[in-house]
Amino acid sequence: MRIRAALLAVLLTAVGCGSGAPTGAAPDPDAPLRVGVSPVPHAQVLRYVADNLAASKGLEVEVVEFTDYVQPNTALVDGSLDANYFQTVPYLDTFTSESGAALEWIGPVHVEPLGVYSNKHESLADLPRGGRVAVANDVTNEARGLKLLQDNGLIKLKAGTEKTATVRDIEDNPKDLEFVELEAAQLPRSLEDTDASVVNGNYAIDAGLKPAEDALALEAAEGNPNANGLVTRAELKGDKRIADLLELLQSQQVKDYIRTEFAGSVLAV
Repeated sequence: MRIRAALLAVLLTAVGCGSGAPTGAAPDPDAPLRVGVSPVPHAQVLRYVADNLAASKGLEVEVVEFTDYVQPNTALVDGSLDANYFQTVPYLDTFTSESGAALEWIGPVHVEPLGVYSNKHESLADLPRGGRVAVANDVTNEARGLKLLQDNGLIKLKAGTEKTATVRDIEDNPKDLEFVELEAAQLPRSLEDTDASVVNGNYAIDAGLKPAEDALALEAAEGNPNANGLVTRAELKGDKRIADLLELLQSQQVKDYIRTEFAGSVLAV
């Protein structure tokens, strides 16, 4: 919680000071778009667009990588970025609600199913009584992970908490599992010390895991509200460059690239 508070303080300073371009300044229609992304798969998808499709729209895209889920939004708020592509609507809603930042969802691109992984056990049924299970410590991804565990019969959450649940909302834990809350980026490494960890798709792929093959349990793609998509600041919502980039990210060429490159571990929407 102290870490979250510190990060929020940094964000609020950025909102107040605004180290980027002045709010309200007319965007240059010919300027490159600086887009913040997670390394996998977002940076790969965006580089495919930048290298193969952007020229058809007269668009130049600069890919800026981040290894956490906070800096892409703080950099967007302070004007260092023009857009980002790494987060879900629930994550964005939580971020804007807590910070007051004027960020806008533009559209979805793909789903990375959240998965349960283990280096020690072959199935969820093998998890021992009192086993250690790691989940993300941010509001959105922790709730997703706990719901996945509930969907697979390991725990039961208090009614009505599924979208915001933390480990304190577990009302039934038949195996007396011990839950460890970690930053999402640390979850793949935690597999050495846990009986199982619930890992975001991008970090799983980056760690060499194959979600479609290695996960003991995987989120369903159909009807999944957790698509990753394009986000920008409110004053850039109508910028033609943003609209053009979303059109390319949702194009058939990108859908084909995702299907070929990620073999079911990432799903275009």
